[in-house]
Amino acid sequence: MSLAEHREALRRYRILETFEAGLALTGHEAKSARRGTVSLKGSFVVLRGEQPMLINAHIGSFQPKNAPSGYDPRRARPLLLHKKEVQRLLGKRAGEGLTLVPLRLYTRSGRIKVEVGLARSKSKADQREAIQAREAEREIRRLVRGKV
Repeated sequence: MSLAEHREALRRYRILETFEAGLALTGHEAKSARRGTVSLKGSFVVLRGEQPMLINAHIGSFQPKNAPSGYDPRRARPLLLHKKEVQRLLGKRAGEGLTLVPLRLYTRSGRIKVEVGLARSKSKADQREAIQAREAEREIRRLVRGKV
């Protein structure tokens, strides 16, 4: 079940490869995420040492009036990956100038997971080209249905 998606990432980046990572959350954050008070807009993944961290993802408090003191909804949250996956990400990202972006937050077997994409930034021309292709496809579908 999908809890949140980062649609902007699909427009701005060309996704080359995806990984599934666990997300280390506190109890009230997990409850809040399952409720759907999550936003991945503007979030990204960085590697601090060998620990991947989800930065700037907003997870609101479960009960705002009863939130822990000093709770920061945009705090850095560690991602849980195997050591071999982290080493692979380090090698690919450093060699080719790639970026790690969170694509969606979802649950699997009762655990909250993040789909992380290894991506390359699209140029403005690529973005315009994608928009033109989408509009052309929409126009073709409209003509096939018989509505001009």
